[in-house]
Amino acid sequence: MVTVNKLGILLQKTTNRFESEGVLNPAVIKAGNTIHLFYRAVTKDNYSTIGYCKLSAPMVVQSRNDTPLLFPQSPYEFQGLEDPRIVKIEDTYYLTYTAFNGTNALGALAISKDLVHWEKKGIIVPRITYEEFKHFAESKGTIHDKYVRFNNYPKSRDKQDQKSFLWDKNLIFFPRKIDNKFYFMHRIKPDIQLVEKVEKLEDLTTDFWQNYFSRFDENIVLSPKHHHEVSYIGGGCPPIETTDGWLIIYHGVHDTVKGYVYSACAALLDLKNPQKELARLPYPLFFPEKEWEIEGEVNNVCFPTGAVLDDDTLYIYYGAADRRIAVATVSLKELLAELTLNKI
Repeated sequence: MVTVNKLGILLQKTTNRFESEGVLNPAVIKAGNTIHLFYRAVTKDNYSTIGYCKLSAPMVVQSRNDTPLLFPQSPYEFQGLEDPRIVKIEDTYYLTYTAFNGTNALGALAISKDLVHWEKKGIIVPRITYEEFKHFAESKGTIHDKYVRFNNYPKSRDKQDQKSFLWDKNLIFFPRKIDNKFYFMHRIKPDIQLVEKVEKLEDLTTDFWQNYFSRFDENIVLSPKHHHEVSYIGGGCPPIETTDGWLIIYHGVHDTVKGYVYSACAALLDLKNPQKELARLPYPLFFPEKEWEIEGEVNNVCFPTGAVLDDDTLYIYYGAADRRIAVATVSLKELLAELTLNKI
């Protein structure tokens, strides 16, 4: 078993209106000696914006904005910006988040050169109905029953001015191009899918996505396998490049009599071909056990979304019970050694 040290709560909600109901699920990146934290801030009625703070050390808050850094500006994100992740590719920062308009939850992107000024690029995942998805995905066979269970929404979700699309969340870029191409993960329940070999983001056209879904099975990179992730899985922290492969810290979910339990999980993907899974822990990396992970807006949640590596220590930042932000550490060397004992 990998040794996990839970350092405790880093951020909690404040009396500021935009984060008065909770703070959770942060994007984290280190630039120089500063750790930048972009977190989901929630006010009443589950209305989310992205807050920001600086850390001078992994558990030391240097400064914290008292207003949102990013907030809804367009109809596609009218109800909020949720669960950001961040990477730097070449000279540009890519901040991805889930844009929610009250009906649809879809992966969107903002970019920056300096972590201060941001340009929103809009939704970059497909806007496709379940019927359209089913049509293309079943062109070469039947899709798994779980895709029907999680994604065949009742027509009542359609609103007069809003069409109901397939929810596509947990949009996460790889932190560098592979063979000069973009790679990113996304999640249509219950699996994690991979988009690969994208030369430029403008190539993500309707034709691209129709072709992608017509070979949908080939694009599933991780599926639920063990008991702690049997219900569904989803992306967590951006991939971490190691000599053994891309380290993927993701979340796994299983159902209990008390509801869903969200745990942090770990797997390895091939460096040159991330579609190939190399190893996976057969048990959760960590799971809800502290009071502040068990009780909150959503009980029993450890939801990892950002990580910083300091020598051999991997700091994992996660949402705890959808109300607060906490930090756990593991030895990278120990985690990789354990993963190599559990090769696929």
